[in-house]
Amino acid sequence: MTRNQPSNWPSEIVFRGKSTYHSSVTGSIKTYLLSFPIPSSTIGETNTPCKVLIRKIQDVAHPANGQCGLFAGQKIGAATFIIDYIGEIHTDDRPESDYDLSLARLEDGTSIGVDASHMGNEARFVNDYRGIRRKHNAQFSEYRTRSGELRICIRSCEDIKKGEEILVSYGKSWWKARESFSGYSNACDHL
Repeated sequence: MTRNQPSNWPSEIVFRGKSTYHSSVTGSIKTYLLSFPIPSSTIGETNTPCKVLIRKIQDVAHPANGQCGLFAGQKIGAATFIIDYIGEIHTDDRPESDYDLSLARLEDGTSIGVDASHMGNEARFVNDYRGIRRKHNAQFSEYRTRSGELRICIRSCEDIKKGEEILVSYGKSWWKARESFSGYSNACDHL
């Protein structure tokens, strides 16, 4: 499904409806990512993304005050596919990116990531739950489409009310790598 660019999308970030591949991704890795035997637990391409909204956070108590967050544009039930995490799929090292998720680690040690720092979709605005609520209401989840493509998405862990912020856990390694980090890096200053 092709998604339309949200009206308040940051001009410095390229909106994408599907991920692109960096030149660091070899042919054999691309084959692994695009076509693989389908496990019975596949989510499948037929899932329609939930309606989500990007909003500037204007709560001084919120760790991302002045930044953007991802909010439910509809009621979302527990264990629901919300949206794919779209970006540039790569195998090069990107320690400077706050938007780089691990997609897969191969047996030979190759790490495959999805980086939404310069291109992506609404999912790039999902915030960590710390300092906002006791636990996350959504999580990152890997899956293969019916055609065998490996993707990462955001799935709800519990019911999420319309208008509620969608929050995940970035994980201990993300925070450890940013121990001196004192805020969120999030492109939405123009909103």
